[in-house]
Amino acid sequence: MMKYYADEHSIDLNALQERLRTTDMIPSHEPLLDQLAEKLTSIKAAGVDSLADLRTKLKTEKSLTLLSKNTGIDGNYLKLLRRVTNAFFPKPRPLKDVDWLGTDAITCLGKAGINNTRQFFDAACNGVADLADRTGISQNDALQIRTISDLCRIQWVSPTFARALAAAGFTNAAAVAQASPEAVFNAVAKANKDEKFYKGKIGLMDISRLVTAATYVPSD
Repeated sequence: MMKYYADEHSIDLNALQERLRTTDMIPSHEPLLDQLAEKLTSIKAAGVDSLADLRTKLKTEKSLTLLSKNTGIDGNYLKLLRRVTNAFFPKPRPLKDVDWLGTDAITCLGKAGINNTRQFFDAACNGVADLADRTGISQNDALQIRTISDLCRIQWVSPTFARALAAAGFTNAAAVAQASPEAVFNAVAKANKDEKFYKGKIGLMDISRLVTAATYVPSD
């Protein structure tokens, strides 16, 4: 069964360092790179071995303050680290945001206890045909929601933008991860020009960040 998120228990601090170091960060996140290796070494010395351990240590103000005391790392730095690492695991999107399908499918899924993209993704592990039969939605709607649910595993991707990605030919996170930023940028811009999924423009730099984020989404 494909996982919705990467396994945070299997991501050690070296892998975290590599992700942070190689990501084209937005300006407000760039302070994380200041003496990153040294800070992560101190965090590891405090008994943190994995990203899961780190997120636990940063979860509450009390535990974050204790980690700051034990490592000598400024609390504001740790708060920024918490914000960035939590964003690696995008919150599941409510299926009501897939509003272009109408309310019937969403209502049927809600009655089956499926209300967000993660619940749908997990429920569809045996195929959308089986899920459609169990919930009473059409296979076409099930396929569309499966695509949206898969793409919403990528950091920053909303149901609306997932719809644009799908129209551009990228129907799952793996397809985005394997594409060049330029290819995604051009295809999405064309799809949005034709269908008007969203207003405004999304730049190549943001698309590049999105493609990088997609490479960290589980694909098998």
